[in-house]
Amino acid sequence: MATYLAFDYGEKRIGTAVGDSITGTARPLATLDGLDAVLRLIQDWRPKALVVGLPLNEDGGEQAITTKTRAFVKQLEARCQLPVHLADERYSSRAADDVLRSARASGAMNRRVRKGDRDGLAAKIILEQWLANAQE
Repeated sequence: MATYLAFDYGEKRIGTAVGDSITGTARPLATLDGLDAVLRLIQDWRPKALVVGLPLNEDGGEQAITTKTRAFVKQLEARCQLPVHLADERYSSRAADDVLRSARASGAMNRRVRKGDRDGLAAKIILEQWLANAQE
């Protein structure tokens, strides 16, 4: 079984998720606030590879955060010596919002949605989509 970590990079918060190649499923982890916290998470989990969501416009074009995400990826590659895969993250945040709304409406989630909830859930979605299409 291979373990993978995924990241939904943001300037303020980084959503994280862990998943495996056997089940093809993932679960959200803590939302982190910087590279040092990300590196500690990687040390704790010892994944086979990392997956980072690449933010793109609907037409596939890059946006301002795309450049910052690519810089984050370069830092990971330099510091971790692990393969880092980019995954199209279009609509992952929207899908995470839909899941959270449904959970609140059904009563499955009986607390208010916190800022980090969306980030971790988006990372989970990114990783599950990547695992479904991975050709490693």
